[in-house]
Amino acid sequence: MKLLLCILLLLPLMVKAQDSVVVITPAMFDKTTDQVYIAGIDGWIFHRGNDTNRAKKNPDVTGWQKLKPTQLSKMFADNTGKVEGWFRIKIRLSDSLMNRSMGMKQVGWAASDLYINGKLIHSVGNTGINGQAYKESNPNGIPAYPVELKPGADYLLAFHVVDYVKSLPTGSLKTEQNGLRDLLRITGPDYNSYYIRGSWEGKTYWAIWIIVCAVLSVLFWLLYFQNREERNLRLIAIGTTMQTLLMYCNEAQLNKIGMSFNQHLAYAAGLTLFAAFNGIYTVLILLNIFKRKLAAWAKMLLILYFLGMITGFFLRSAISTPLSTLLQLLISLLCLYYIITSWKSLKGAQWTIVAGLLLSVLCVLIYFILVTIYQDISLGAVYILISGYSLAFPLSLLIYVSMRFKEIINDVRHNAAQVVQLSAEKEQQALNQQSVLQEEVKRQTAEIRNALDNLTATQSQLIQSEKMASLGELTAGIAHEIQNPLNFVNNFSEVNKELLVDLKDEIKKGNIDEVNAIADDVISNEEKINHHGKRADAIVKGMLQHSRSSSGKKEPTDINKLADDYLRLAYHGLRAKDPREAAHKSFNATMKTDFDESIGTINIIPQDIGRVILNLITNAFYAVDEKKKQTGNDYEPTVSISTKKINNEVVISISDNGNGIPDTIREKIFQPFFTTKPTGQGTGLGLSLAYDIVKAHGGELTVKTKEKEGTGFNIKLPL
Repeated sequence: MKLLLCILLLLPLMVKAQDSVVVITPAMFDKTTDQVYIAGIDGWIFHRGNDTNRAKKNPDVTGWQKLKPTQLSKMFADNTGKVEGWFRIKIRLSDSLMNRSMGMKQVGWAASDLYINGKLIHSVGNTGINGQAYKESNPNGIPAYPVELKPGADYLLAFHVVDYVKSLPTGSLKTEQNGLRDLLRITGPDYNSYYIRGSWEGKTYWAIWIIVCAVLSVLFWLLYFQNREERNLRLIAIGTTMQTLLMYCNEAQLNKIGMSFNQHLAYAAGLTLFAAFNGIYTVLILLNIFKRKLAAWAKMLLILYFLGMITGFFLRSAISTPLSTLLQLLISLLCLYYIITSWKSLKGAQWTIVAGLLLSVLCVLIYFILVTIYQDISLGAVYILISGYSLAFPLSLLIYVSMRFKEIINDVRHNAAQVVQLSAEKEQQALNQQSVLQEEVKRQTAEIRNALDNLTATQSQLIQSEKMASLGELTAGIAHEIQNPLNFVNNFSEVNKELLVDLKDEIKKGNIDEVNAIADDVISNEEKINHHGKRADAIVKGMLQHSRSSSGKKEPTDINKLADDYLRLAYHGLRAKDPREAAHKSFNATMKTDFDESIGTINIIPQDIGRVILNLITNAFYAVDEKKKQTGNDYEPTVSISTKKINNEVVISISDNGNGIPDTIREKIFQPFFTTKPTGQGTGLGLSLAYDIVKAHGGELTVKTKEKEGTGFNIKLPL
């Protein structure tokens, strides 16, 4: 039905022969660009399809219709949205174009082939010629190509065009996005120089516009982040950012070579969106700087403006361009309204905004006058006017900000002068009070110094108390340890006494064999007495070594033996610490050891490291003892100590299965005077001193704990 309607409408346009010739005269050439847009001249005929025979010089044109390439539309599309057909026209160059070199140019998203007198001259994109796949053209960066056209001769142009209807926005062909007028042109000898110069100048000007706006945008954002109380700076930063993105999308849409139509459409959508936001933020910036409120009717106009801009994107180019122009005029009139109504109250830096907006409007008016009235404007003038229109307002914002900061600085200086005056008045009062304050400072300084001396003395006493406390715990354990070898010495001494009496009797009897047997027993017992005596001696030496002041000199030490000795002594020290407490008398714990025998000896200060180990083991026994009191017989107290050689370090690990350290105090355990023990049972210096001792050895003391499950300390010492 649709096809039939088209045929009925176009039937009067059907032609049988193509005899008319269009003469190309110098007056048809654009004075600035030296080209003729022949796609829009009369004399064209059109036929659908892809038959290449229609490019022949003298085909049968029965059934062709009068139609210019600029009249092509989606009405000619098939079910797939494809529009394909042939245009033909006869042209002749007038004799006044003699000795002028000519060229042709095909521009648009449509793929096209140009034939002159039946010969293929040039293709853009791929229409499907020679069985190849369709490929759309890209209108950017397509230069003119030379053709041999002699004045006075007739030439038949056959123009094969393939295009598709846009999927978004719908309602027009892809080529209509840039204008069907550009589909085919005849160019003169000055066109290429104009094109090259225009392309170079265009890219240069676009780069200048984008860079200037981008730099201003970054500058305004930096100023805003440093002065967030200035709301105007945020609006200005957003507005210049919108302007920068608007210019970038416009430049990419016009000059980016090799993009697809969808990419072009994405840039066009971005251009529309950023243009809409830019217009809205221009009004908002103006209102904030003028300290005006947005009226309800003005708010409705901005909403209509935004919706109109978005709607224009989805309309055909022929409609969207005047609509966009009308909407931009609406924004300009709204700005002009607020300028006029605020005229009497404007002052200082606010005038720079007025100047910037008026300069932008003036550039537009000059361009409109030159194009519509004089119809003659150079490319350089176009770029200069566009520069004025694009950059006048952003640069006026920069001037406004600088003047605004100058005003703020002047206000600050004025306030500072008042402060200086008040300060001078109070300076004398301060001088009068200075002597009194100095005396008070001296008195308080003396009190602080005395307090510091007392604190230092107290700290020294607490440190010595902590050392003596550990010595007392060790001594109690040593007393228990010495008791065992002394019992052995006493027992074997009594046995030897009885054996010697028997020996005398056997000697009197002359029983040599029995004498020798008794003598062997005596010798064996003496060896045991000697062994346990040395054991008691070693314990006493260990106690003396721990109790004496540290020499501060490192010496080779068997770390495994040192750890084992202090484990046992700490255990017995806990059991003997307070004989009046039955709980301690009955206290028992499982002690686990795992010593790495490959360590050998390491250079340490044994007294200092011994104090560290003793403190950690004592704390571990204290922890399991407390948990034992809380849980009862179902709990088995366990303290483990191990050594391990890892690379160039020795790691001494002391762990328990007590209650662990709560997370709330975990970070405080190494702080001086911090303790979780009841008052009178700890100074809070044990772990602090241990931490300092390990650090002094070039090592590290760390803790790993889990509440309700236990605690582990790791002492890392370098070999």
